[in-house]
Parts: sequence; C-alpha cells; structure tokens
Amino acid sequence: MTSNNHLNCSLTRRELLARSGMGLGLLGLAGVLGADGLLASANASAGYGNPMNPKPPHFAARAKHVIHLFMNGGPSHVDTFDPKPALAKYAGQNLPTENLRTERKTGAAFPSPFKFQKYGQSGIEVSELFANVARHIDDIAVVRSMHADVPNHEPSLMLMNCGESRLVRPSMGSWVTYGLGTENQNLPGFIAMCPGGYPIKDAENWQSAFLPGVYQGTYINTQHTEIEKLIENVRNGQIAPADQRRQLDLLAELNRRHQQARQGDPALESRIHSFELAYRMQTEAAEAFDVSREPQYVLDEYGPGVQARQILIARRLIERGVRYVQLWHGAGQPWDNHDDIEVNHRRLAGECDRAIAALLKDLKQRGLLDETLVIWGGEFGRTPTVELPQKGANAGKINGRDHNHYGFSMWLAGGGVKGGQVYGATDEFGFQAVENRVHIHDLHATLLHLLGFDHKRLTYRYAGRDFRLTDVHGEVVQPLIA
Repeated sequence: MTSNNHLNCSLTRRELLARSGMGLGLLGLAGVLGADGLLASANASAGYGNPMNPKPPHFAARAKHVIHLFMNGGPSHVDTFDPKPALAKYAGQNLPTENLRTERKTGAAFPSPFKFQKYGQSGIEVSELFANVARHIDDIAVVRSMHADVPNHEPSLMLMNCGESRLVRPSMGSWVTYGLGTENQNLPGFIAMCPGGYPIKDAENWQSAFLPGVYQGTYINTQHTEIEKLIENVRNGQIAPADQRRQLDLLAELNRRHQQARQGDPALESRIHSFELAYRMQTEAAEAFDVSREPQYVLDEYGPGVQARQILIARRLIERGVRYVQLWHGAGQPWDNHDDIEVNHRRLAGECDRAIAALLKDLKQRGLLDETLVIWGGEFGRTPTVELPQKGANAGKINGRDHNHYGFSMWLAGGGVKGGQVYGATDEFGFQAVENRVHIHDLHATLLHLLGFDHKRLTYRYAGRDFRLTDVHGEVVQPLIA
C-alpha cells in the first residue's frame, strides 16, 4: 500500500531513536539527563531561544570584550619587545650554544637593527618599531616567555586560534561567544577582519567546528571602504525592508514547522539565526563600519591607511557590544620575514604602531579599556640567528630570521590585566623561553579566566566526550591578573 508518508521516510539517527518504540527510550534518557541537570545545557546549546543572547560566566568577569591584534606570519620578539644585547657581542659569529632546530637552517648571531629604550614608570624596554605603543607600556603586560609546539605556520596558527594544531576544533572567538553570547543582536558576536583576503588556513582560523554554526566568526575584508563591498549583500537592491520582513516572517513560520519534527538541530537553528541577523545588520552594520562618522581629531589620532581604519572599526564594534574582534594584519603571512627583516618589519610596524597606540588611548578615555582585553602577537617568534640561504626557501640575502616556536613575546592590556610588567624571559640570546614559561594553552586559560570562565568547565559535549579550548592542558597565569 502506498502512502504520502513514504515521501517523508528519511530519518536522522536522532529522529529514528525518537520514533522507535513510540520514543519511550528517548523519554527515559531525557528523564535521566534532566535529573542530573544536563538537559538544560544541551537545550541551551542547541538553540532554544536565541543562542546569542547574553549569558553569565562562571564568576565575575574582568573583561567583557576581546580585541585580538594578530600579526600573522610571526613578528620577531628580539626586534620588538625582547631586547638581547648579547647578540651584538656575537654578531656574525656562532653562538656559544648550539642553534636550536627550526624549520630552516640558521647560522650566526644576528643582532637587532633596531634601537631599544625604556618607557614609562615601569622602565620596560621596547623597540623603536613600536615607539607609540611603548608610551602606554604601563598599561601593558609583556609576556616574553611564550612557546608553542612546532615552527610551522599552519599548525601554529591552529594552536593559537583553536587550541589544537592538527584536529578540527572551535576557535577561541567561537568559545567566547558560545559561553557569553553577545550584547548586540544586530551585529555578529565574533568578527574577523583581514584586509586583502584570507590569512594562511583561511576561515579555519575563526571556525566554530562542532559548536553550532552561529558561533563562527564573520569575515570582513577591510581593504574595502564602501559598505556594499566591505560586507557582501548587506543591502537588498530589489526588495524594500518592509517586504523583506514579510518574507522573513513567512520563512520563519515554515522553519518553525520544519523544526517541530527536528527538535535540537543546531544546523537549522544557526540557519534561522543567520537570516534574522543578516536582516538586522542592514541598518546597524552600515553605521558601525563607517569610520567617516568619527570626529576629525579621532581620525588624525589613528592615522591613515587600512590598518588604522580597521583598528578604529574594532573600537566602534566593541562599544556597540560585539564580543570578540580579531584583526589580522593582511592576507597570507605578512610578518613572515625570512629576508630583509629590517625593511619589512619597519614597514609593517609603521602601518599599525600609531593606530594601536591610539586604540589603547581611545579605549581608556572612553572607559572601555577596563572591560576590553587587548592581545597583540603572532603565532610564534623568529630566530636570533640569521637564516641561511636555501634554494626555493628565501632570496638568499642573509638578512632575515627563521620561525621560532621555542620562545617569543606577546602582550596583553586592559580587561583585568596587571600592566607595567614583564612576565617570563627567554635565554640571553632569545632562542627559547627559560623563565616562567607560558604555553599557548596557559595563555588561553588565562584569557578565559579574565572573561569569567574556569577553562576546565567551559565545555561542549561532542562525539561522546566533553571538549574545551585548552583540551587537557593549561594553567592560569595568576601574576598577569590585576
């Protein structure tokens, strides 16, 4: 006998369990989960209600927002925030210790071509490359003892952004928005800006992975200034907003009917949310990304260029309630200077130093720095020794540095960070972290702590186990916290 029911006979595994034996097995499971308080968290993550609504952290947070200034490619710590005068002593000579194994062969000691000097009441030494940022050093905690796992871009980018160098895992921005939601429902909670295209590993850097898709970062190409190019399809040229609203209401009703037979489908929830967010963004996004609305003195403070514009946009997004903003320096890996490090690092720092300093000043004047965690750094550092020429690897100029994951620098400011301090140290040449070593997992644990989370408890159940950003690692670095 034929029936219309045969037209709708495909079932997911969840649907099959729900319908088998009149669903009694699933009802029993629901009772057990509910008694243990586990069903509520599962429902919340599946999207009953708006999954991006603000949510409380585990304890009182010091920071509410994050701006991650990502210098993709790997800036040299010994040329920026970790002075090593011993390199001048051995300039052009082999170090008295054996060179550590990195991605490519390195040779003699390569002293920094940049001058360092002390700044602020803390007297922290900073390179001339970041002389403007250095004026705010008393608000900054410089971590000179960072270390990662391998000297390769792809796994190091994944480790820095997702806490795992090989397997697919959610990005930190996704974890933060999953845990906290966002304060402005008319803008994405997590925005990744990169001018000119994608960095290495593309959108994997801001992926939501097995978290619901609503928590994935929204990519913006800040190379563009026109709002229609900056945010694709932000406006509908054929249909008026009122007509769009009627279309969405009809679509929402159809989706609700579809959803009734598929309760707890995070993919469907994410799709519904994306339609609504896209509609609301038509008005607020155009205003948020338009820096021409800023007073001239603010524009002058940040300076010209794409870096200044995207850094100013980050402040505008934060003050409008966006939870997590990640700023990439540019497509590919611009800070990956295997040759001509003096020329290239000077150019790259010159593109952002003034604007980063303006950001710190601007946030502080507006009372936002206390609740905004600002992070600066790359996926690793660079060797204190010169990279040797290799066919197909570099231009053979013998004036650049190779990747160095053994020791490098990052800095934090605002959001409950204890500024005016240097934490940890590399050896006298800057090759590896030797004092108060901080792994990427420790950094993530500390950042989550400042946002009000116990990193061991911010979890998501997937494939039969509870996952977290720090996996099974990570210790909060308490001295960094004010």
